[in-house]
Amino acid sequence: MNVTTNPLDALLPVISVGKLVSKAPTVQDGGFLDAMKQALTTTSQLQSESGRLSREVTFDNPTVSLEETMLAGVKSNIAFQATLQSRNRIVQAYTDVMNMQV
Repeated sequence: MNVTTNPLDALLPVISVGKLVSKAPTVQDGGFLDAMKQALTTTSQLQSESGRLSREVTFDNPTVSLEETMLAGVKSNIAFQATLQSRNRIVQAYTDVMNMQV
């Protein structure tokens, strides 16, 4: 059996996932609230895409690769962890301000 592969073909799923979510969200004159909304929206999109790809792999869809699915899962996990840490720091800052003596 003679199989030839192009090394760059392995990057095609990564490129297609990268187009779904903007690389660096930009907030212009929106402030903190808009930045948080945009971060939460991006995290939600990544989680939805990861779930969709997981279902497709489960149903043996030949157009979805396991590598693409795993990469989407890792991106989703990183975004979720960043969101969780941001929330923890915001709650801690709120608690610190509320405990200040006036």
